[in-house]
Amino acid sequence: MKTLLNEIKQCTICEKHLKSGVRPIMAASAKSRILIIGQAPGRKVHESGIPWDDKSGEKLRDWLGVTKTSFYNPDHFGILPMGFCYPGKATTGDLPPRSECAPQWHPRLLEKMDRVALILLIGRYGQKYYLKNEAGKNLTQTVAAWQNYLPHYFPLPHPSPLNFRWQRKNPWFETEVVPELKKRVGLILKA
Repeated sequence: MKTLLNEIKQCTICEKHLKSGVRPIMAASAKSRILIIGQAPGRKVHESGIPWDDKSGEKLRDWLGVTKTSFYNPDHFGILPMGFCYPGKATTGDLPPRSECAPQWHPRLLEKMDRVALILLIGRYGQKYYLKNEAGKNLTQTVAAWQNYLPHYFPLPHPSPLNFRWQRKNPWFETEVVPELKKRVGLILKA
């Protein structure tokens, strides 16, 4: 695993497409219990080099009911974005994650992560990639049907502060889904 992680940190497969340069950001261990598959690092995370080191990360840790210490323990949480580097800015928000990363690195990492009990699919990119035809026609349908994907996957919206409209339109997420997510995460980490 250590050799593979070092190989990923040296990755340059999409260098020519990234104005901010390459800086693969992820975390994993062969002992990871929960795997977070997000979209791609944002600008702030690109600068710090720490996954989910922003307001989205604060919200995600709140949804999970975990401390920063637990969240950043790779034996607890593996963190694999769909694109490992910051893709750059779009007109509204960031560009989509680069498509090269997931097929290049995810299978090799998952092969070594045989203790993962739950995969959190955060955002539409990971949901479409992993759930394929089983995903709903949009993020809301997929997240609303979260129970259909258990026990392996748990689809979630992105916890970005920019996602406040979705959260306001879907209050059931905070009242019904988040408590179940916290309970499952707590049980897995205690096992």
